[in-house]
Amino acid sequence: MGTPILPDRYDEPRLVGRGGMGEIYIAHDRLLARTVAVKVLAERFAQEPELRERFRREALTAARLSGEAHVVTIFDVGEHGGRPYTVMEYLPGGTLAEHAKRAPVRPEQALAWLTEVAAALDAAHAKGVVHRDVKPANLLFDASGHLQVVDFGIARVVDETLGLTAPGTILGTAGYLAPEQALGQETTAASDRYALAVVAYELLTGGRPFERGSETAEAAAHIHDPVPPASERGIGLPVEVDAVFARGLAKGPEHRFPTAAAFVAALRDALTGTPPPPRPSSRRHARGTLALTGAVLLAAAGVTAAVVASRESEDRPAAAPRRETATEPKTVQERAPARDQGESRAEPEGGSVEHAAALNDEAFGLMQEGRWEDALPLLERAAPALEGTYSDDLRYEAYAEYNLGRTLAELDRCDEAREHLERSKRLQGNREEIKAAKHLCAPGQRA
Repeated sequence: MGTPILPDRYDEPRLVGRGGMGEIYIAHDRLLARTVAVKVLAERFAQEPELRERFRREALTAARLSGEAHVVTIFDVGEHGGRPYTVMEYLPGGTLAEHAKRAPVRPEQALAWLTEVAAALDAAHAKGVVHRDVKPANLLFDASGHLQVVDFGIARVVDETLGLTAPGTILGTAGYLAPEQALGQETTAASDRYALAVVAYELLTGGRPFERGSETAEAAAHIHDPVPPASERGIGLPVEVDAVFARGLAKGPEHRFPTAAAFVAALRDALTGTPPPPRPSSRRHARGTLALTGAVLLAAAGVTAAVVASRESEDRPAAAPRRETATEPKTVQERAPARDQGESRAEPEGGSVEHAAALNDEAFGLMQEGRWEDALPLLERAAPALEGTYSDDLRYEAYAEYNLGRTLAELDRCDEAREHLERSKRLQGNREEIKAAKHLCAPGQRA
């Protein structure tokens, strides 16, 4: 008779799952009289002494997170029969993948689940732990129906020990890979937040954003393809969610939300119609504060497109004429007239559309805080640099023109403000946010 898979303490082990890293057993802990789950490193990996040691260290790292909300509790770490194992709490409620099978869930339920996962990820990131494989199958429900995140650090063990990040090698799960992961580059907390955004997209629409016929094609789509509007896939989703997913699934890690909680908060605002609370400047406070929900949409919706466009900028100038497409976006009612070919404009610092878009995003953050004077010089650099770049998949020119017009209106420079707001209107149509910004300059509205 062979060596038992687990120590005698863990009685009646029952195999319940098998993955790329190892096996999962359910067993009875005779010492503490409770049911536990035990992850055992796959035998083929257990033959690597260095990997066994790394597995043990990473299990201890995961154990440090056990006190955090919505992180699976680790009870024991050990080695038996030459194979490392990790004993954790038994989560009987199944996985999120089982609870949301190919069908959208109610937004309020999705937000509740995402809030729990975000809390776990932010706590782990604060302690320097990156998950690397956030997906519904690694999100399990406890007996009370709350989500717990499992498998922290496992992918990093294999990566660092066996050197699997050679060009062309993909770690993690293709459907949830951040672009940098798909490229074999450094995986960071921003990569986990990207995967969370994929999970959110799947919960709300019933499908992943970049689903393709093969894992390779799906991983490539994460790198190259723009984010499909979730509002066009999910039933009853407001268009405001598209801006949130554009940022959450931005190609560049630096363009994503700073925390998982910030992503979920923005998604909640978009789904419920709640504007983010801007801090008004004192000179405008007397006339009231206008909601910036529309500005969130205008400023953020093109993040991914800007990063994708940076690939094209290697082959064409950033000031290339705006190209027309056969399909008009829903928000476009009329387009700006074509620029004269000889007309020149300033290049952004660094010479890229991506940098100009980043300036716009930075300015928008200042706008949310009511720091109009600080936002103005950034927008005065971004808007001219984006002139003539507007297209269906790169709409930043319209966003920058709106932000500049709104800022000038807040600073009582109304003649200049109207000019930029009109430019944004010609590109995007007369949105309610543009009307509200113009209203700041209406008679009797000045402070």
